[in-house]
Amino acid sequence: MEEKLIVRDYFNNTGFERWKRIYGDEAVNRIQHSIRVGHQRTCDRVLDWLGNISGKSICDAGCGLGSLSLPLAQRGAQVLATDISEKMILEASHRRQQLQLPPDNPHFEVLELERIGGHYDIVICLDVLIHYPLAQVEKMLAHLSSLAGEHLLITYAPKTLLFAALKKVGEFFPGANKTTRAYQHRSEDIEAILLRQGWKIVRRAAIDDKFYFARLLMTGR
Repeated sequence: MEEKLIVRDYFNNTGFERWKRIYGDEAVNRIQHSIRVGHQRTCDRVLDWLGNISGKSICDAGCGLGSLSLPLAQRGAQVLATDISEKMILEASHRRQQLQLPPDNPHFEVLELERIGGHYDIVICLDVLIHYPLAQVEKMLAHLSSLAGEHLLITYAPKTLLFAALKKVGEFFPGANKTTRAYQHRSEDIEAILLRQGWKIVRRAAIDDKFYFARLLMTGR
C-alpha cells in the first residue's frame, strides 16, 4: 500500500509536470530525452506486435498520458485506459480531444490497477511494475491475467549492473527530487509468475536506451 500512495502522490504532483514534458514535444535534458525515446520505442513495438486490432477490446492499465491508448483507439480498438493519477487522466483526455477521437474511446478512468473490472481481449501494462516490489507485482499480474482473454503484454525493469548503477546515483527518474522507488526484477521471476497464471511467453524484447531499460513480454494462452 505504501508504494501505491507514493506513486499516486508523485504523479499527481511534481512527477506529473516532469513526465508531461518527457511524453511531449518540448526540449528536455538528455536523460529525459532517452526515457522519451525508450518509451516511444516500447509503444511502437507493442503496436507492431498486435497488428490488426480493429474491434478488439483492450485495457491499458497504467496508461499515463495515453501514449499507447490513443494510437490503439486510432487503430480501431475499443480501449479502457486507467491510471492511478487523476492529473494524468485529465491530460490524456485532453489529448484525446485534440486528436478528435470519440469522447468514450479511449475511455479514460482514474482507477487503481487492482480495481479494474471487466474482460478484455488484450490487457497491457507498460512502465508500471518498476514502481512495485515483487510480491505486489505478483498480485498485480494475477489480477491483470484474470481480465485478459487472448494476450497480456507487460514491461518491467530488468536486473542489470548498469541499471543498478544509474538507480544508485539517482539518475533514472527525471528531476532533482525523486519520490518513487525503482524496483528491478529478474526475468525468471516475472516469467514464472506469468506461467503460473496459465500464460505462455510468445514474444520477448529488450528495449534499452542510455537511461531507459525495459523488458517487454507478450503472452498468449
